[in-house]
Amino acid sequence: MSDARPAPVRALIVVDVQPTFCEGGELAVEGGDRVAQDVAAYAAAHRDRYEIVVTTQDWHVDPGDHFSDHPDFVDSWPPHGVAGTPNAELHPALVDLRQDVSVKKGQYAHGYSGFEGTDSDGRTLEQALRDARVEAVDVVGLVESHCVKRTALDAVGLGLATRVLTDLTIPVSPEQGAQACAELAAAGVELTPSTAA
Repeated sequence: MSDARPAPVRALIVVDVQPTFCEGGELAVEGGDRVAQDVAAYAAAHRDRYEIVVTTQDWHVDPGDHFSDHPDFVDSWPPHGVAGTPNAELHPALVDLRQDVSVKKGQYAHGYSGFEGTDSDGRTLEQALRDARVEAVDVVGLVESHCVKRTALDAVGLGLATRVLTDLTIPVSPEQGAQACAELAAAGVELTPSTAA
């Protein structure tokens, strides 16, 4: 008799892979385009590992003091991810992603975490994952030090086994990336490259 447990029902959460955060975007991170391409390739090659694939998008309408003409790049930022603009859409690299759930966040608030958004049916990300009986999540996307971190922290806080696939994300800076990784590890998030996932 085998003691092997069945693999947990797993979701892939693709966080904010949008042109607004890539080269040429309003809040660009160097390497964003490469992350978009790598995420797309990984998802295409490993779609069978996931019960559902979820995308999140910054979709700002009027997020209050999140936007500033004089941003401090801590609590306030230049306008980005503006709802309805081309740069707020999913990155063109994800055109064949075939996501099951699309969550938009930050319409009237900061909206760092994917768990602050809703899908077109008004479901929160938590509800969408519960509906699919998801027990574990892999989090990838843009950027590691901000929205990826907040999404992963919320996921582990909800009792989901949570991994950040470290080669499929990038921080704003190495220093902020190191701080984010320390916070994630302390919260119980597993940090692993996709090749070891």
